[in-house]
This record gives sequence, structure tokens and C-alpha cells, in this order.
Amino acid sequence: MHHAVLLTIVVVLAVVGSAPGLTSGQTRQEGAALVERGRYLVRIAGCNDCHTPGYAERGGEVPEAAWLRGDRLGWRGPWGTTYPINLRLYMSGMTEAQWLATARAVRSRPPMPWFALRDMTDDDLRAIYRFVRSLGPAGGPAPAYLPPGQTPSGPYVQFPVPPGRPAGPATR
Repeated sequence: MHHAVLLTIVVVLAVVGSAPGLTSGQTRQEGAALVERGRYLVRIAGCNDCHTPGYAERGGEVPEAAWLRGDRLGWRGPWGTTYPINLRLYMSGMTEAQWLATARAVRSRPPMPWFALRDMTDDDLRAIYRFVRSLGPAGGPAPAYLPPGQTPSGPYVQFPVPPGRPAGPATR
């Protein structure tokens, strides 16, 4: 390595290391706060409702270790059949910058509310990313998308209910 490059790296590290208010304890605290905010956002944004098996049926009473592993329950409609992906595996393979770019550009098939990601702040998206990454990769991939006209082999929700088929009991 050239002496000038090495000297530049040493100077940059010294400046960053001595910057006021940026102690390693505060950095860890800020990181922990971001993870906690991500946990909160995942809960209130409904991510677990689809991406965590049994979450909605159990009123959210699913251990965090089982969160966001994707689901084998398909959502079938005019677009085909979609499956909630394993976010833990998905995000383990991308950088934070890649996640931000993806979240801004994605236009997913239903029922994924991609517009909710679009409308979040960068800080919200970073928090979700940090939380999901804190869980670590776990589980396997969700089933692959099926195009319209193909019937899923596993369980699925028909969305919307085809014409002439009873929708079930009405609730108010």
C-alpha cells in the first residue's frame, strides 16, 4: 500500500474515531434503538400477518424466533398465486442500500401492500431491515409463484372469491 494512501486512511479513522458524540456505546445504543423500532414497525405494519405462519390466527402470540420465515399459504387471484417470502432469508442476502432501493422500486403482486413500503421513510425502512437482520436467517424458501390458471397443491386463500361462490358468513 502506498504511504500516502495509508496516511489518508489513518487520518480518516482518527477523525471519525474522535468525532464528538460518537462513542461506541452510543453507536450500539442507536443500533439497538433502530432494531427496536423495526420490531415495532413489523408488528404494526402487519408484516407478520402474512410472513409468519399462524400469526394472525393466534392473535400475534407467536414467538419472535418464528417471525418472518415466509408461509406456505398461498394467495390466489387473477394475478396467479403468490406466497409470502421468507424475509429473513431474503434480507440476509442484501445490503441495507439494496433493501432501500428495492423497497422504493418494488411493485409486488397482491396481497403484498408494496405501497406501504413506498410510503415509509428511509429511517423506517432501515429500522425494519436492521430488525429482520437481527433475527438471523432461518427457515426455508416459500413456494414459488404460480401463474394464473395453475391450481396450488397446498393451502390457499381465494382472493377475491369467484362470482357465484358463497363468500361465507357475513360479519358486521
